[in-house]
Amino acid sequence: MSMPEEMRARLTGVSPEAWEKLAAWGALMREWNAKVNLVSRKDIDLLEVHHLSPCLAITGTLKLMAGARVLDVGTGGGLPGLPMAICYPQARFLLVDSVGKKIRVVEDIAKRLDLKNVEVRHARVESLKGGYDFVTGRAVTDIAVFINWIRPFVRKGQKHSIPNGLLYWRGGDVDSEVAGLRSRLHGRISLEERLGDPYFQQKYILHFRAEELYREQTEN
Repeated sequence: MSMPEEMRARLTGVSPEAWEKLAAWGALMREWNAKVNLVSRKDIDLLEVHHLSPCLAITGTLKLMAGARVLDVGTGGGLPGLPMAICYPQARFLLVDSVGKKIRVVEDIAKRLDLKNVEVRHARVESLKGGYDFVTGRAVTDIAVFINWIRPFVRKGQKHSIPNGLLYWRGGDVDSEVAGLRSRLHGRISLEERLGDPYFQQKYILHFRAEELYREQTEN
């Protein structure tokens, strides 16, 4: 796996079995990326550093009980949903995207990795039903827009290491974006600090509690 040992050592909560499966995931991503643009072609050599490591940065904070349900909206090439599903085999993951060709790739990768805890669906988020402990997204759209999309699907509660809610990977001037929300930010993980790489400057995982998501009533 093309990830510096120092960075890998920072990613606590990833089991040896998960690392082995993540290596297989990387090979499949490279195979498919030659046919379908899942990540930028110039970035594929840095797949594990630029794309996998930020997905795994959550494992040091998030501990899931058996039966947890996670919805990954706008999963694209399966990020962060597939790496998280590998690291949390005790949880159930639904990966959703409106782009059919990418969803077909994600479905193939999940099948070839034998990820029995993953369901993949070609759909718009508005068509979904059900409740989830956590919703995830990786720079899909503005935070306020994303919250309005996913609010109905997050169920309140706290039986895991952090309260149920939204985990959103976001870069840029996050403080200004969050300041314009009614929803209060519950927690923030600096990817630069957690991964020890200046490439991730001003890139974060943001955590909003389920209760806070209902404060956001703007129509986007």
